[in-house]
Amino acid sequence: MAERQEQTAPDALLTRIGQVVMLHHGGDREEARIRLLDLWTEMGAAGDPLHRCTLAHYLADTQDDPTDELAWDLRALSAAQELTDDHDGDAPPGARAFFPSLHLNLAADYAKLGRAADARSHLRRARLAAGALSDDGYGVGVRAAISRLETSLGGESGPGGDGRPGGEGRPGGGGRPGGEGWGPPRQRPTP
Repeated sequence: MAERQEQTAPDALLTRIGQVVMLHHGGDREEARIRLLDLWTEMGAAGDPLHRCTLAHYLADTQDDPTDELAWDLRALSAAQELTDDHDGDAPPGARAFFPSLHLNLAADYAKLGRAADARSHLRRARLAAGALSDDGYGVGVRAAISRLETSLGGESGPGGDGRPGGEGRPGGGGRPGGEGWGPPRQRPTP
């Protein structure tokens, strides 16, 4: 019985994270941040890497300060890398699909902070990791977001890119037209 409870506990935490993410998507950013931080505290720094990656990924989205957003996105990447390390360098397919989005988020963070070289470095990693994405709406959206940020930084970040700084990727440029962020689309739970 105890073993069965342990098996369902991770699903319960992911469900709770999903509920808070719905709150955030509903427009209550501050309350979402508070609840996600409570879950982070409850889980602890030694929690399951999948949970730490998921929580840190969404906590980054609730930050007002770009430096704080970067710190949470770095935590998410570190936890995702632990998933790979736990499997002798061969991450489970679901874990590999995290990397394009995580690197794209880091690229956007660095662009907001005026660190174009770091942004391009993570864009290259996002582009290389994008092969793990399906061709569904989410995968297409992440690839499109990578391309938009590459364009805003003034060129391709892949091999042969010119690396010139550019327009909207610069601090104060406002991200994508309309003031939207550069990050990948977030999958929203369907009703």
